[in-house]
Amino acid sequence: MLRTCLMLMILALTACSTPEPRFGPDGQPLATVYRINSGDEAEIQFRMLDSVNALRQASGAGPVKLSSELTAAARTHSRDMSVQNRPWHFGSDGSNPLDRVSRVGYTGRLIGENISETFETELETLSAWMEAPETREVILDPRAGDLGFSWHQEESGKIWWTLVIGAPAGGASPNT
Repeated sequence: MLRTCLMLMILALTACSTPEPRFGPDGQPLATVYRINSGDEAEIQFRMLDSVNALRQASGAGPVKLSSELTAAARTHSRDMSVQNRPWHFGSDGSNPLDRVSRVGYTGRLIGENISETFETELETLSAWMEAPETREVILDPRAGDLGFSWHQEESGKIWWTLVIGAPAGGASPNT
């Protein structure tokens, strides 16, 4: 009986082991595709929101809240960039970020839009945005109070990320 229990425990522990990383000819780990499942949406959005707010707090800026309108604009643009197969701020219909936030009914003021075409996670993408002055300024803008964030992932694993930052209507952020 004891032997059977030990064998079952060993089998269970073996099943829990993590796979060995694979390495390329250069000795570097091979990239793995970051796959996003449909059930991951809320978790990814709130992980981004929490991370942005931590960065904003560290810089002395107040928090932002997730906006359904800005998220809808971000989702539309992420899909459209995929269709166009290029990361840029113009839609296939000629729209720009101002047009998109207006179309979804956002009554605040657009501060900026950050975009990315990558195979990286949302936090790796946020890190890259923080390294570039133009995209970092959008994230840390003290006038911001609203955030929209979405993506589109292709079958290949490529992800088109869009983050939209806005100032609530009336010009006052929720933290002033």
